[in-house]
Amino acid sequence: MRKKDIELMLAGHGLTTAQIYYRMPDFKGMLQTYLWQDYDLAPDFPKLFGFLDFWQEKLDGPIHSVAYTHQHLIKPGEWHKIDGEFRVN
Repeated sequence: MRKKDIELMLAGHGLTTAQIYYRMPDFKGMLQTYLWQDYDLAPDFPKLFGFLDFWQEKLDGPIHSVAYTHQHLIKPGEWHKIDGEFRVN
């Protein structure tokens, strides 16, 4: 993880992941997906909405829908005690 990422998280940014469903320009009946991820501020999501505005202005495939998730907490990783280990060759 880059130092910049840590600084963003400490400033309140969280990891936002968006799955964008869009229609193919030449085949309007076919949906494709695009996965977008960046650090953003909830609940306004300026980077996500900026990217979606860019998409609508510059790209040909019209957006059908967007599903997103946001993780805003800095928390310790999960640790698990390991009681054994198997080695294969």
